[in-house]
Amino acid sequence: MADIRKRQGKKGVTYQVRYTDKSSKTGYSFATFKTMKEARAFSENSTEWKASTSGVSKTVLEAIDLWLGICEKEGTDGNEPVTFYTLKNYQYIAKFMRSYPWDKTLNELHPPDIVKFRSWLLENCPSRFVARRTLSCFQTAVGEMALRGHVQANVVAGITISSNSRYAQPVTPPSLNEFRALLKAADRLANSKNAQIARSWERYRPMLYLAGDTGMRPGEYLAVARTNLTKTEVKVDRAVERGGHRISVTKTPAGWRWIDLSPETSDMIHHYIENHSPSNKYDLVFPTSTGKWQCIINWRRRGFAKACLEAGLVKEVEKEGVLKTVPKFSPYDLRHFYASMLIEQRTNLKRIQRLMGHTNITTTLNIYGHLIDRAEDVEDRPRGLISSVT
Repeated sequence: MADIRKRQGKKGVTYQVRYTDKSSKTGYSFATFKTMKEARAFSENSTEWKASTSGVSKTVLEAIDLWLGICEKEGTDGNEPVTFYTLKNYQYIAKFMRSYPWDKTLNELHPPDIVKFRSWLLENCPSRFVARRTLSCFQTAVGEMALRGHVQANVVAGITISSNSRYAQPVTPPSLNEFRALLKAADRLANSKNAQIARSWERYRPMLYLAGDTGMRPGEYLAVARTNLTKTEVKVDRAVERGGHRISVTKTPAGWRWIDLSPETSDMIHHYIENHSPSNKYDLVFPTSTGKWQCIINWRRRGFAKACLEAGLVKEVEKEGVLKTVPKFSPYDLRHFYASMLIEQRTNLKRIQRLMGHTNITTTLNIYGHLIDRAEDVEDRPRGLISSVT
């Protein structure tokens, strides 16, 4: 028998479930949840039960293997199969699930067993992020087993590892002046007297302008197709997968979107396509000389880092007792800059969510909420971003 109690504490309202636990000295244990819905789901599933199907219990390891197969071939919970990179990531995460000494079958697991697994993850994973990711994937795996009738319910539901950290720092995008300095640095490099530098920046310059003008992820603008460009907009519908193995769909379905282009950016990109971009079977705007997509790491090191150095946007960091000069920003920071400008222009939050390709507005607020306080109203916003800031 389990009961739910509403609690008010430093973290706000929470819901505490007291449930029977023979392994506890008092005969009871407690679990805390943020919502009543999670607490009720936990309460309903915290008592003894048996699988309702064949009566043959799967081991946890069998369930993990089945889940990986479903991810690769079908997609979980009605979703599409995962990408190659995501599957590799899941296989890495699965190693930590398999390393735990499971001594019960899947349908014998109870909440206290999952709490013990959580403690083990926090002690044995290389980082808190990996531990949190592993527990989250395990919850997804058990949830899929529940949907398919291998267990009665998802016993992992409601048991999580918080992502909060006292050391977490909010994103700090480039300022408007720093962004302008990057654009000017790209202009200078593209007009360098050094022929090799100028040739490289024929391509890097429009890439940098496009990144800042649209807030696209690096993998998205490296995979952007010529046919997805108009004079005023760019369509985002694919990306280079992390790891660089292939071009695939966007990170999430919400990543499919249209974004305005400033006239300066549009003219620059179309000029590059017409005069410099090699023809290629992938319809890429910015292919390599061999016609394939660029490596994100090469762009960061050979292109963007050079622009930061040219613009004087560097910082000193200590590595192994030696001070080194490194770029102050990364290519992804141009995405944060784009979001910060939208916020300062008092763009509707739902529009910001759509332009950033976020599935939930919660993601938008979690990342950029601290920037909203300094937003200022801007009238008569011109089409595109660069036109409004240069």
